[in-house]
Amino acid sequence: MKHVKFIALIVAAAGMTAGSAALAKGFGHHGPKMSFEEIDADGNGEVTKAEIQAMKDVRFAKADTDGDGKLSLEEMQARANDLAAHMLERFDKDGDGALSMDEMPQPRRAGRMFDRMDADGSGGISKEEFEEARARHSGKRWHGHGDETEQN
Repeated sequence: MKHVKFIALIVAAAGMTAGSAALAKGFGHHGPKMSFEEIDADGNGEVTKAEIQAMKDVRFAKADTDGDGKLSLEEMQARANDLAAHMLERFDKDGDGALSMDEMPQPRRAGRMFDRMDADGSGGISKEEFEEARARHSGKRWHGHGDETEQN
């Protein structure tokens, strides 16, 4: 179970660096950069959901090394190792083979979410502001993940 949590942490950290730029970078931040034209497989000047799904399918198939249509723990660990290695290579500014807190990637919107939730500008988020933000975003990030932010 610890391995699954570790994998989730690595994938989440890597996802922070990718953000909405994932489409522009193709196979995620760890793979080859893809141009709009490469994603637009039919060349009609528009990227469709089907083309994005096809890109996801290719990424899944690449991770599914035994071709059984499922990702085993070993396959996910290999993917997490690849992501972690890329993250280290990309962000280890001092070249010591480890990431310090200062080298960790920051989400593009790092403080803006907090500022939006702090509706009264007090510098803190009240329970009411938290609940209001949750209601605005219900069904997106917090809904259905089984964590402490769900309503009881």
